[in-house]
Amino acid sequence: MSPCCSGAVNRDEVNVEVIPAVDIRNGNCVRLYQGDYNQETVFSDDPVEVALEWQSLGACRIHIVDLDGAASGEVSNLDIIKKIATAVLVPTQLGGGIRRMETVEQLLKMGIERLVLGTAAVENRELVAEACRRFGESIIVSLDAREGWIAVDGWQRETRLHAVETAKSAAELGVKRFIYTDINRDGTLTEPNFTAIAELINTIRLPVIAAGGISSLLHLKMLDQLGAEAAIIGKALYSGEINFKQALATVSGM
Repeated sequence: MSPCCSGAVNRDEVNVEVIPAVDIRNGNCVRLYQGDYNQETVFSDDPVEVALEWQSLGACRIHIVDLDGAASGEVSNLDIIKKIATAVLVPTQLGGGIRRMETVEQLLKMGIERLVLGTAAVENRELVAEACRRFGESIIVSLDAREGWIAVDGWQRETRLHAVETAKSAAELGVKRFIYTDINRDGTLTEPNFTAIAELINTIRLPVIAAGGISSLLHLKMLDQLGAEAAIIGKALYSGEINFKQALATVSGM
């Protein structure tokens, strides 16, 4: 049994949760290289089938990204997202284009368990505070960083906001969980930015989900040692660099 299915978490026995990513663009399941929309690999024309496949292999949570929505500012693949939320039996979390309270309400009613706010966390503090007040731990803030600086609008626009300072500010608004992605490592099959992840975990003392560059079982073990709550894996699973069942066995101590 994988850790996220086994009930209460004991840090001596249960390690970092492994979450497969389903990134959607133009109706397909894709992966981008370093967040570049011009460097896209299509892995399937049926994201629903892909999500069901990860569930069948033991996933206890699915991470969905609406890449079109992230770039446009409005959720764009709503029909597919709804089908995934309806089809899978495990919790889902979704990011990309969630920038209005009406969208938050709509997606939660649809059955998405957690919503990931990125651009909104930078540009609309009132929305973040209100969403946290109303929906608690259903709200996650994504810290997408390039050379330490937060990028927004589908990673296409860089700010002069530092990831750690942005996290501290969001925590003051009531955010209880964060995703940290190093954009320069995302989709590269290199390694996570362990230094930045450790700094974030040690500073905010709140659950952190790591993403970007995770490409081996050793990386999962190292993230666990740093205290990461979970790891989102995309390219490494789709390319076969990481075998999902082996990853689940590794983190569950089997």
